[in-house]
Amino acid sequence: MSVLIFIDQSEGHIKKASFEALCYGSKLAAQLAVPAEGIVLGSVHDDLTALGQYGVKKIHHAPDPQLDHLDAQVFTSVLAQAAEATGAKMIVFSNNADGKTIAPRLSARLKAALVAGATALPDTANGFVVKKSVFSGKAFANIALNTEIRIITLNANSFPVTASGDGNAEIIPFKPVVDATKIKVISTNKVKGEVPLSEAEVVVSGGRGLKGPENWGMIEELAKLLGAATACSRPVADAHWRPHHEHVGQTGLAIAPNLYIAIGISGAIQHLAGVNRSKTIVVINKDPEAPFFKAADYGIVGDAFEVLPKIIEEVKELKGVA
Repeated sequence: MSVLIFIDQSEGHIKKASFEALCYGSKLAAQLAVPAEGIVLGSVHDDLTALGQYGVKKIHHAPDPQLDHLDAQVFTSVLAQAAEATGAKMIVFSNNADGKTIAPRLSARLKAALVAGATALPDTANGFVVKKSVFSGKAFANIALNTEIRIITLNANSFPVTASGDGNAEIIPFKPVVDATKIKVISTNKVKGEVPLSEAEVVVSGGRGLKGPENWGMIEELAKLLGAATACSRPVADAHWRPHHEHVGQTGLAIAPNLYIAIGISGAIQHLAGVNRSKTIVVINKDPEAPFFKAADYGIVGDAFEVLPKIIEEVKELKGVA
C-alpha cells in the first residue's frame, strides 16, 4: 500500500500546485504509515530527484513523448497502470485543470471514492473523512470515503509547502502501455512575459470602476512592482477591455493567491466565488456599500484614480524604485 501523488508538469517544468500536492501526499502517507511515491508523465527538464525534499522517496517517471500533452483518457489509463504497479490505495492530485479532468475518470475506472477540492488532511480517527469546500467556497463539508481505493484533489493554496532542504528521491523508469492519443496539438499560443494567474502569489485585479481600458496602466504598474499577475472581472472581459484569460470568478478562473487586490470591483457573488480562497483580500472602491467590503480583510473607501497612484508611489519608495 502507498500514497501515489500525481506530479503535474507543463513544458517540462513542475507546476507550483504539484509542490503542495507533494507535501500533502507525504503528510498523508506519514499519517497512514505508508510510503509516499510520485508519478510524472512526459518529458521533464527539472531535477526530479530534488523533489525528495518534499517527502517522497520514489518517483515513477514515464518519459514517453506521447505524454507531453494532456489527453485525459490516455492519462487515466496510464495512472491506473501506475496505481496497480505501486499498490497505491490513495491517489492525490492538485485540484487544477488537469486534476479535475483526470481524477473523475480514474475514480470511475478504479471504482474509487473521490473528494474534489480537499482543504485539509483526512480525519482518520474514526474512518476516513475529508474536509472540502462547497457552494463556491461559502461552506465546508466533511465527506467519508469508504472504498478500498481513495482519490483526493487538493485545493490550491490550502496546504503549506515545506521543504526539508535535503533528501533525494529515487527515480524509477515507468513504461506503461500508452494508447494512441486522439488529440493532436497543432500549435500553442502562450502568453509571455506575465505571471500565470494559476501560479501567482499576488494578483492585482480591476473592474468597471476603472472606466476604460486606457486606464489599465495603473493596474499593470502596480502588478509589475509587486511581481503580481493581473486579472479582471467578467464585465471588463466581456467589454473587451482585457483578454478573457484574465477573467476571474465563477464563470472564469478560480484562484487562491496569498494576496488579491481588487480595484473598482463591486464584488458580486459570481466574482467572489472565484477569489474567496485568497489568503488576504484588499478592496479599493469609492462605494462604501460595495458588497466586496464584507469579504475583504482590508478595505479602502476612495476613488481608484486618487488612491492607486499613492499606493504605487509608496511601493516604489519601499522598493527604492525611481
